[in-house]
Amino acid sequence: MLPTHQTCIFKDQMPENSPHKCALRVKKIEVKHGGVMVIVLLRYAHVIEKHQNCVLNTASLSTGWICAAGLIMVGNFQVDNAKVLHYVGAGIAFPTSMLFVCLQSALTYRLAKTQGEYNVAHLRLCMALLAFVALVLSGVFFCQESFVLQHASAIFEWVFCVIIMLFYGTFSFEFASMSGDTMAVLARGGALGPAGREHKVDALGSLGGPGPHSHQPENMSIL
Repeated sequence: MLPTHQTCIFKDQMPENSPHKCALRVKKIEVKHGGVMVIVLLRYAHVIEKHQNCVLNTASLSTGWICAAGLIMVGNFQVDNAKVLHYVGAGIAFPTSMLFVCLQSALTYRLAKTQGEYNVAHLRLCMALLAFVALVLSGVFFCQESFVLQHASAIFEWVFCVIIMLFYGTFSFEFASMSGDTMAVLARGGALGPAGREHKVDALGSLGGPGPHSHQPENMSIL
């Protein structure tokens, strides 16, 4: 996510309304929203693979993709050209991203079994609280007419965005154990749960052991 106070890039470093600079920024945001959609989808499938589907997991998938839709609007409708649509996109992206991290924090606590998993849950909860404070302060300062407070609002927007991106980075803890079964979950539309995974492991064992599949989790975590 990127704050909405900036236009294309810094105005004092580019020609006014430069199409090349605006196009570059749009492409960067499109890459980011694409990454959001992929990470959200992989997290959804990974929860189903390792545990089972639940309301929190489905709600997280929905809010994550709605957030990505808001980012699309933010990236394709700039403040100078389509101010209303730009802020509508921001109004969609910021609250849904906040809701996503809250749902994921609750989901992490629900699925945690080891001390390490609880530590990850505590970390995500702290990041969610910090993101909420930054978002509230940004919104409060944004409504003020003071020049200084407007800049403070932009700073808190950036703080919020950085926290959200770091939150997405914490999924690397779970993705380290990702395997080809995660892709099977996506291929089957979320139908492969723990029972299906155990059946698949037994089938592989009957065929002569894991073989080349033993390196698959490591390769998937690198991806």
